[in-house]
Amino acid sequence: MGEVRVGLVQMSSTDEPAQNLKKAIDGMEDAAKKGAQIVCLGELFRTRYFCQAEDPALFDLAEPIPGPTTEAVGAVARRNGVVVIASIFERRAAGLYHNSTAVIDADGSLLGLYRKMHIPHDPLYYEKYYFTPGDSAPGESGFVSFSTPHARIGTLICWDQWYPEAARITALKGAEILFYPTAIGWHHREKAQHGVSQHDAWETMQRAHAIANGVFVAAVNRVGTEGGIEFWGSSFVADPFGKVLARASSSREETLLAACDLSRIEEARRNWPFLRDRRTDAYGTITSRYLGE
Repeated sequence: MGEVRVGLVQMSSTDEPAQNLKKAIDGMEDAAKKGAQIVCLGELFRTRYFCQAEDPALFDLAEPIPGPTTEAVGAVARRNGVVVIASIFERRAAGLYHNSTAVIDADGSLLGLYRKMHIPHDPLYYEKYYFTPGDSAPGESGFVSFSTPHARIGTLICWDQWYPEAARITALKGAEILFYPTAIGWHHREKAQHGVSQHDAWETMQRAHAIANGVFVAAVNRVGTEGGIEFWGSSFVADPFGKVLARASSSREETLLAACDLSRIEEARRNWPFLRDRRTDAYGTITSRYLGE
C-alpha cells in the first residue's frame, strides 16, 4: 500500500462538445504534469447539463462506448501513463441510453464502464427522460470496482452519492477510492435560503461514506451557471477518517490534486472495524422498499 496521487478536473461546459473535450484534455494533461496517477473528469463534461429540459433532439448528443470520447481520452491516458475516469452520455442501442463512466487504463485501453444506477427526476434534473438505470445481473449488483496499476477504484455518479448502499457494495467489491463525477448546484430561487445547508449535506454525505467504509472519496463537480442551475464546484478528496485532504473553489475552473496514502485504509479499519462488526445475517430486509406499514 503506497501513495496514490489523484487529480480532479473541475471545469465548466459550453454548447460546443469539441471545445469541452479540449478543455478536459488540457485538464488531464495538467493533472498528469503535476504528478496525478488517476484523473477524474466531471459528470457529462462534453456538454452542458442538458437534462434541464425534455427534448428528444438531445439524444443526438449520445455516443457509443468505445467511441470518440474514449478514443480521445485513451490517447491522453496512454501518452501520460495515467488512469482516466470519463463520464459519457452512452448510446448503448437505439432507444437505450445510459449515464456512464468509462475507466481508461494507463495504457489507453478501456478497462471497463459503470452505468449510473440511481436516476433522479427533479425540477431541472429530468434524468429519467434520458437515462436507463445500470444493469443488475442475476445474483449481482450493477456496482463494480476496477483494478488499476495504482489502486482498486470504484466509480459512482452524482445522485448515487446519496445512497449508502452504493458506496458500501462498491467498497465491499474491493474499491479503495470511490470517485463521484458530479453535476450538482443550486436552483437560483433556492440558493439564498437553502444554499449553505444543501452544500453541507452533499459534502457530509460523501465524507460519511469514506468513514463508514474506510475508503478515500473523490467528488468532482462542475462550475458555472447553466440555465436555471448555478453549479457549486467545491470538488474535494476525503480520507478514510473523513478528513478533507483537498478542496477546489466554488466558482473557478481548476485541477485539484490530492495524495492518498492507501495505508490509511488499514489504519482506519483497525481503529473503526465497521466491516468486521457488520451483522450480515440481519440485513435481509434492506432489499424491501419500505417496512413501516
